[in-house]
Amino acid sequence: MKYLKLGLLFLGLSLYNCNTETKPKLSVNIVLSDSLSNKNLNGRLLLILSDNNDTEPRFQVSEGLNAQPIFGMNVENWSNDKAYSFDDSVFGFPYEQLSQLKSGDYYVQAVLHVYETFKLSSGKEVKLPMDHGEGQHWNTSPGNLYSKPIKISVSDTGTQSFNIVLNQVIAEIQEPQDTEWIKHIKMKSSLLSEFWGRDIYLGAHILLPKGFNEHPEAKYPLMVFQGHFPSDFGGFRTTPPDENVKPEYSDRFHVDGYNITEQQEAYNFYKRWNEPDFPRFLIIEIQHPTPYYDDSYAVNSASQGPYGDALTYELIPYIEKMFRGQGAGWSRFLYGGSTGGWEALAVQVKYPDEYNGCFAACPDPIDFRAYCLTNIYQDENAYYAKSNHKLIEVPAHRDYLGNVSSTVKESNHLELVLGDKSRSGGQFDIWEATYSPQGEDGYPIRLWDKKSGIINHEVAQYWKENYDLRHILERDWDKLGEKLKGKIHIYCGDMDNYYLNNAVYLMEDFLESTTDPYYDGEVDYGDRAEHCWNGDHENPNAISRLRYNSMYVPKIMKRIMESAPSDADLTSWRYK
Repeated sequence: MKYLKLGLLFLGLSLYNCNTETKPKLSVNIVLSDSLSNKNLNGRLLLILSDNNDTEPRFQVSEGLNAQPIFGMNVENWSNDKAYSFDDSVFGFPYEQLSQLKSGDYYVQAVLHVYETFKLSSGKEVKLPMDHGEGQHWNTSPGNLYSKPIKISVSDTGTQSFNIVLNQVIAEIQEPQDTEWIKHIKMKSSLLSEFWGRDIYLGAHILLPKGFNEHPEAKYPLMVFQGHFPSDFGGFRTTPPDENVKPEYSDRFHVDGYNITEQQEAYNFYKRWNEPDFPRFLIIEIQHPTPYYDDSYAVNSASQGPYGDALTYELIPYIEKMFRGQGAGWSRFLYGGSTGGWEALAVQVKYPDEYNGCFAACPDPIDFRAYCLTNIYQDENAYYAKSNHKLIEVPAHRDYLGNVSSTVKESNHLELVLGDKSRSGGQFDIWEATYSPQGEDGYPIRLWDKKSGIINHEVAQYWKENYDLRHILERDWDKLGEKLKGKIHIYCGDMDNYYLNNAVYLMEDFLESTTDPYYDGEVDYGDRAEHCWNGDHENPNAISRLRYNSMYVPKIMKRIMESAPSDADLTSWRYK
């Protein structure tokens, strides 16, 4: 612990030096508008300041080099007759205190992320944000309250106070409409409704194969595209790119007119989908947001409920019955990237008989010895590299040249501003909400202290036995080996932005060296490829990420031909 004590000493000296300088004394008071009928509100009150007016401050929150100041606090039973004040007692990011703000002009906005009360089947009562069709995004969630941005000037002298009124309500989101090709369904989950103490629905967008109505005798294999909350089925377009659309530059891929490229790729897939030699499948994108994140990670969880069982035993059979799926394990396949990559592999591992193959691209950490750059079993602190005489923060994000733009500490401190008790809707918090045991207060138990980064190794052991996919495979290979043979395919760039390739290396070591029977699958890497490389050696990420729905089809067809049982229907869906 010597390195940790030294680090905290340096941190304390740094804050002491900042606080002894002459800094502005800033106080911001926030009230509810009399025009709002809301009373006794609970939630997370956020104050965002932006040094530019490019977009509203609420849309500029990030942990990267463009980070803007944000501060957050819980509110309870808030009515119009009460004001909440932001001052130096309120934690913020990237400045921990308002008094540390640089002098200058800012555009200021406040948002209330509204919480609802859930009475869980465990007997616990928790306050969490319900998803309202936006995919758990606090800055666009219908029903959340916000203010219009105002411009203020912060100086280095004097005491300053500003008042902000929450007088706007984020509007409801329109549901997508059915088309000839794409259908949308929602179903009430009995398993999840019992867990959460209220009606919980699962949804999906279904892409129908060519000839679906003309071939009522056909029953189709199913491709399940895992990933973040989809507002509609993506990457499918029946018309060429809009000639009048204005080209947009992609900061992520450094490509001009990327929006036009997306439209062209979606149209290309539509044409490919209709070609005579293209297999006739059902493809679904599922909606399973939780009060913690934009999706559930598709597994059973102490704090989120039995989403794995609900998806596999309730939603999938419901869709197959409605749209004539084969309804058998040999005919179901999983694929996705990042969150979806972890889900594809995890669901295949946890339900080995119900699916016949997974294609996991750039998966979230699949071996917690490489939880990004942290070994949660051996490291004592997630924020600082171990050292007796220097303080080095652990990186969280890099580009393909190794340039670092944020650290694990910064990521977690931003999440702590957005919501305590794993309620930020952020990446580290959803891993906790999925993998951690439920605490006495009904919320997930922290893997590490959110401010200091000190790791709780008892929680780490719980994660290991329940969600460390490499450990689970190694522990249970005598039972799982034959069931998973030929089903595991993993792809990752060797310069993944979040260092996810490190865990893939460890998984590959086990799969290639110690499995008996041999796993007979595939692990592949993209040279200098960033997040989210998916196995395409011919095209850059900007293109390959738009081709998920077709790129694994040849491998799926090969798998079906090699593994389908002798009585399987291999003909009704093979029409031209």
